Amino acid sequence: MSGGDYLNNPEQEAKEYNQRYKYLYIIVGLASLLILGRLWHLQIIQGQELRQYSERNRVKEVKIPAPRGLMLDRNGEVLVDNLTGFEATISPQYAKKLEETAKAVAKALDLETEKIIKDVKRSKRQNGPFRAVKIKDNLSMDEVFRLKILMWDHPSLRVRETIVRHYPLEVIGAQLFGYVSEISKSQIEKFNNRFSGKFQFEQGDIIGKQGLEQEWESEIRGFDGLDFVEVDARGRQALTDTPTFLGFESFPETPGKNLVLTIDKDLQLAASEAMNQQDKIGPRIGGLVAVKDNGEILAWVNSPSFDPNIFATGSSSKKWRELINDPFKPLRNKIIQDHYPPGSIFKPIVGLAALEENVITPTTAIQSPSQLKFGRRIYHNHSRVNYGAINVKQALEVSSNVFFYKMGISLGINNIAKYARALGIGEKTEVKMRDERSGLMPTEEWKQKTFGERWQPGENLSNAIGQGFILTTPLQMALAFNAIGQEGKLYKPLIVRRVINNRNEVIKEFEPELKRDLSRNEELALEFQSENSDSKTVTISKNNFKTIKEGLRRVANGDRGTARWWKIPGVEIAGKTGTAQVRSFSADQIYNKCTERDVDQRHHGWFVGYAPAEKPVITVAVLAEHACAGSSGGAPVVRDVIRAYIEKYHPEWIKQPKPRKKKIVKAASPAPATETPAEESGDSSDELKTQNEESSEI
Repeated sequence: MSGGDYLNNPEQEAKEYNQRYKYLYIIVGLASLLILGRLWHLQIIQGQELRQYSERNRVKEVKIPAPRGLMLDRNGEVLVDNLTGFEATISPQYAKKLEETAKAVAKALDLETEKIIKDVKRSKRQNGPFRAVKIKDNLSMDEVFRLKILMWDHPSLRVRETIVRHYPLEVIGAQLFGYVSEISKSQIEKFNNRFSGKFQFEQGDIIGKQGLEQEWESEIRGFDGLDFVEVDARGRQALTDTPTFLGFESFPETPGKNLVLTIDKDLQLAASEAMNQQDKIGPRIGGLVAVKDNGEILAWVNSPSFDPNIFATGSSSKKWRELINDPFKPLRNKIIQDHYPPGSIFKPIVGLAALEENVITPTTAIQSPSQLKFGRRIYHNHSRVNYGAINVKQALEVSSNVFFYKMGISLGINNIAKYARALGIGEKTEVKMRDERSGLMPTEEWKQKTFGERWQPGENLSNAIGQGFILTTPLQMALAFNAIGQEGKLYKPLIVRRVINNRNEVIKEFEPELKRDLSRNEELALEFQSENSDSKTVTISKNNFKTIKEGLRRVANGDRGTARWWKIPGVEIAGKTGTAQVRSFSADQIYNKCTERDVDQRHHGWFVGYAPAEKPVITVAVLAEHACAGSSGGAPVVRDVIRAYIEKYHPEWIKQPKPRKKKIVKAASPAPATETPAEESGDSSDELKTQNEESSEI
C-alpha cells in the first residue's frame, strides 16, 4: 500500500488516535477528582468556617463601651461622672477605598490623612478587619453633621454615640481623681497580664492613667457589650432586626461600680478657694490635705493643677507640652509624690522625744539666745531676739531654733528618728494611691550606708529644726499632727469609703484603720533598729502629748504665737508654722528679707493645724512653695478650711462677734493703729516677725 493510501484510510487513522484519547480521559478524570475533592473540602471540612465568614460580611460588629463608675463624695454629691458624646470610626472590612475615605474624613475633622490611614491599617493587622477603628471622639454637632453626609459615599465611615468621662470640678482635685485616656500600644500587653481573666484590653480602649481612676480601674471599669447589625452590599445598615438567626449573640454592657469617697465636696471647693486667695501672697503653689480625726481624707488640693477633661476628650500635643514643661509641675501629686524639708513643723516631734527621753520636763527652762556656737560654727535663730530661759511650750510658741538645737545635741539623730518614725515620718502612709513617696528620716546607720561617712554631731542641730536630710510629704505631716492631737492614735489615710453598684447596693465597705497607738503601754509592732541600739518599742505618755498640744495651742493663741493673727471666734486652732529653706545662706544673708530674693531662693511655708485644740475633729496641712513664711503662706489657708468645715458640721461652735460701738475721734488726734503682723509693719521689737520665722541651719 502506498503512503497516500495509508493516510486516506479512515479506519487506520481512528486506530492511531484511539491510544491518545486514553491519556486525555485520564487527565480529565484527574482534574474532575481534584475539583470534586476541593469542593468536598470547602463544603465539608471548611464549610462551617466559610459560612461564618460569609455571614460576617452581612453584619457589622459594634462594640458598646461600658460607662465607668461614678465617684461620689461622702454626702452623695457627684465628683466624677459621664456624659454622652459622639465618635467617628472606620471599619477596615468596608474601607475599599481607604485613601479616599481618609482624605474626606481628615478634611471634615481637621486631621492628618496619613495618620488616619496608618491607624486603620495597624488596627486591621492587630485586631482583624471587623473591629471598627476610632478616628476621633467628642465630636461637635457640626462635625457629626458633616460626617453624616460623607457616610453615603463612604460605607466604612460611621458615627456612633459614646460615653465621655466628665470632671465637673475641673482643675480642683485633678491629681486625686486622676484622668482617663486611650490605652497605648505598650500598655495593652501589660494590662492584659495584670487583669488576666477579667478584662481583655485592645486598641481604642479607655483606661485610668492617674489617681483614683488608675488605682481603682478593676472596680470602676465596666464590661463592654457587643451588638451586631445587618448591612447591605455597600456596608450600610439594613432595615432589619439584629441578625440572631445567623448565630451571632449580642450582649449588653455592664456599667462599672461607683466609688463613695471620704472627700467632702464643699470642703474641697473651700480648700481650692483658700489656696487661690488673692491676698498679699497670692495663689499658693503647693498642696493642701485635710483629714478627719479618724484618718478620713476630707480635701485634697494641688496647685497649680490641670483640667482632666482635656485628656478625656483628647489632649493636643501642644497642651501636653505646656503641662510637662510647667516649672511648678501641675501633673504631679504634691500631697504624696513630692517631699520637702519640714522646717519648724518638725519641732513638736523633737519636743516629744525630749520629754519622753527625760532630756527635759514640761517646766524645764532652757536659755535660748539668738544664736548658738557649736564647734567652730554659729547656728542662728530665726530672729535676732534673745528669748531668755523658756520651756518647751514657750519654745514652740515662739519657734525658737536655739532651744531645739540644744534638744538635738542632747538627743542625737537616732533618738529623734525613733519618735519621728513612730509618727509616720519617713515611711509611706499606705494610702490607696500610686506613686507615693516615703520621704526620709535619717539615722547614723543610714548615712554610713548611703554616703560611706560617719554622722557628724553638728548635723543633729540642723535636723532637729527640720532641715538637713529630713524629707516629708504634706500627707505624712497631716497624719502626724492628727496623731498628736489624738494623743497617740496614728491612723492610715482612708479615701474610698464604699464601693457600690448602680442600684446603690454596697459591694465593699472600708472602715478607718488605726495604724498604731503610741500612748499604750503594750508592745507595738513598730520597732526601731540601728547598729548602736537594740530593738525598742515606742510609747509616749499622754501627759507629754498634752504638753506639746499646749505649745501648739499657743502658736495660734499665745501673745507671741507665730500664727496668732489667724483665729476663728469661739474655736481654738492649734498648730505649727514652719519655714523650710530651699538653700543655705551665709551669716550676712541669713536675715535678709525673703520676699526680696529671687523666687526660686525663697523659703517654703508650712502650716499644719487642727481644731478644736483640746479635742480635734479636723487636721489640715498646707505647703506653700516659695511663700517665704508659714504664718502668712499657710496659716490663713488652714484657718479658712477649718472654718468651712466647722460652719458646715458644727456651726454652733462659732461665736458671732458683737458689733463694735463707734468711737468719736477728735480731728486733732491721730487715727488709731490697726493690729498688723510684725512682718508687715517692719517692727524689729520683741514682737515675732513672720519673715523671721525662717528656719536656719547656718
